[in-house]
Amino acid sequence: MSEMITAELVDLDLSADTKEAAARSLAERMVAQGRVTDLDGFLADVAAREAQMPTGLDGGIGIPHCRSEHVAEPTLAFGRSAQGIDFGAPDGPADLIFLIAAPAGADDAHLTILSSLARRLMDGDFTSALRSADDAARTAALIRGDEGAESAESAGEPSGVQASDAQSSDAGAPGPPDEPAEPFRIVAVTSCPTGIAHTYMAAEALESAGQDAGVELVVETQGSAGFTRLDPAVIAAADAVIFAHDVPVREKDRFGGKPTVDVGVKAGINRPAELIAEVRGKAERGETTTAGRPSPVEAAGEPGDGYGTKLRKWLMSGVSYMVPFVAAGGLLIALGFAIGGYEINEAKSVAEHFAWGQVDSWAALFFQIGALAFSFLVPVLAGYIAYGMADRPGLVPGFVGGAVAVTINAGFLGGLAAGLIAGATVMGIQRLRIPAVLRGIMPVVIIPLLSSIVVGFLMFLVVGKPIAELQSALTNWLEGLNGANAIILGVILGLMMCFDLGGPLNKVAYTFAIGGLGAGATDGNLKVMAAVMGAGMVPPLAMALATTVRGKLFTKTERENGKAAWVLGASFITEGAIPFAAADPLRVIPASMVGGAVTGALSMGFGATLQAPHGGVFVVPLIGQPLLYLLAVAVGVCVSAGLVIVLKGARKAAPAGSDAADAAAAQAAEAKVTVAA
Repeated sequence: MSEMITAELVDLDLSADTKEAAARSLAERMVAQGRVTDLDGFLADVAAREAQMPTGLDGGIGIPHCRSEHVAEPTLAFGRSAQGIDFGAPDGPADLIFLIAAPAGADDAHLTILSSLARRLMDGDFTSALRSADDAARTAALIRGDEGAESAESAGEPSGVQASDAQSSDAGAPGPPDEPAEPFRIVAVTSCPTGIAHTYMAAEALESAGQDAGVELVVETQGSAGFTRLDPAVIAAADAVIFAHDVPVREKDRFGGKPTVDVGVKAGINRPAELIAEVRGKAERGETTTAGRPSPVEAAGEPGDGYGTKLRKWLMSGVSYMVPFVAAGGLLIALGFAIGGYEINEAKSVAEHFAWGQVDSWAALFFQIGALAFSFLVPVLAGYIAYGMADRPGLVPGFVGGAVAVTINAGFLGGLAAGLIAGATVMGIQRLRIPAVLRGIMPVVIIPLLSSIVVGFLMFLVVGKPIAELQSALTNWLEGLNGANAIILGVILGLMMCFDLGGPLNKVAYTFAIGGLGAGATDGNLKVMAAVMGAGMVPPLAMALATTVRGKLFTKTERENGKAAWVLGASFITEGAIPFAAADPLRVIPASMVGGAVTGALSMGFGATLQAPHGGVFVVPLIGQPLLYLLAVAVGVCVSAGLVIVLKGARKAAPAGSDAADAAAAQAAEAKVTVAA
């Protein structure tokens, strides 16, 4: 196996001042050594990984990394920066930068070596040696571990000195002490999106903190090289569980029924001692967690997150569970209308009257199934917002609060409020000190009972009526939109749909639209739904068109992604543009927003309506003013594609070293884009 890092892959005077420039500088060394086959394609993969989560760590370390089809063999490049580079670490810039490149199909042996490096980065002596090294070849050898024996020999400490000291100490010790108390046992799982660096650094940090705290802590690392399951006996004997992960824990049900702390992987690296103290506190209070809790991306977030971040995650948890009901129910309702006309909503129940040979009966069947599915929207939204906040105990009061919102006509806004109230109520109850005799019935009796009473009281008698009035006012406002007001709303919705390409702002606009559908299929609500879907189709279709018209402006990987973007965009999957935005956010995102705004404005101006909440071009028969609607989408796509081509062409045309090129490079290096899966 060739060496993963050589002197040629070390830069002890890294002059880059941004993380993008640092990654490019180190990646160019990889290209020069034949380790990376496509510089731009590889950097796009690095940027996409960076967009998921910053790779800066406490202690002045940056570890940009990714798995990429443009990597010929596992490679590590190292750079040392005198001024420091911001990689998003809480304690400031990084001066030690490791660019880790793993092939898309890297074998276990290579990934194990990379994982070993990740663990060594938690060693202060190792990082101090890197900061004082003055020779590239010696630095590469130090990183490979070639100098371990030389360091021990030069220090004059023969191997086994600690064991000898221990033996001599034991020799003069008095008789055996009293048998120590049973240690506190913790099992932990660490994982990250690529499973190369953060996974193993979190494991090392937790193990070290466990030793300092005097607890037995065993970690299961679920990395790219797979994972070795902890012995079931070890899990059974554990007193508590720590999950430090950014992807779902595999076979999570093995750890159910124990006090649990569930956080992101960076929390495991940055504050392991706090996590151990927190889970010990939960064990002392008798708090247990059932298996199957969603990852921090879907749930309440890390304790260090700000309230705004936590609120967004709670709301997105509810929306993610609601969307399948929207898609199924909305499409069935639209199909019923398409077959039987708008009067089909007045048909008798198909349980009482159904004629197999009559088209209207089938239309009524589709409509009534869809209407029933749609009736779950608000309860599901409220229930899973509460679930995101408080886990399973939040489901009952959340669904009850959502049902109350439907009963009092508080609609979508009432569901949001009910979910937040239910989650907060359960979290408050869980903080109470409960006698040991009652802990067993807390999850199934006491919490559901008390929280349902509180949520029902607040929704029926306190906040429900004002929210219902606000929902009614919003519906009336949408119904009355016309002319310039409608066009302005279309512009705003188009900008929101294209700003983060499937992220939180995109979801807010989409949820606003389907919330309107849930309140009733009025003309205003149908126009909003049409504008939102049309704008959401623009970014991927625009990137597909741009890669077709001016392919030389894009990398090979982007051209391949462009082929898939045709289908994704036509299907109303805005996320199809994410790879392009991650690689070049300052050009792709503004261009997408302009095109989306144009489509939203034209759709509202044309009076196009949409009865289905999803489907793209495949639900054209359910669109009012279909030809004008498709024209609105086409115009927006052409505008976005043209802007991308112009902006990228200007960048390519700027000569190296010119002011324009330097400015463009500086802007691109400073750009940050947040996307959601």
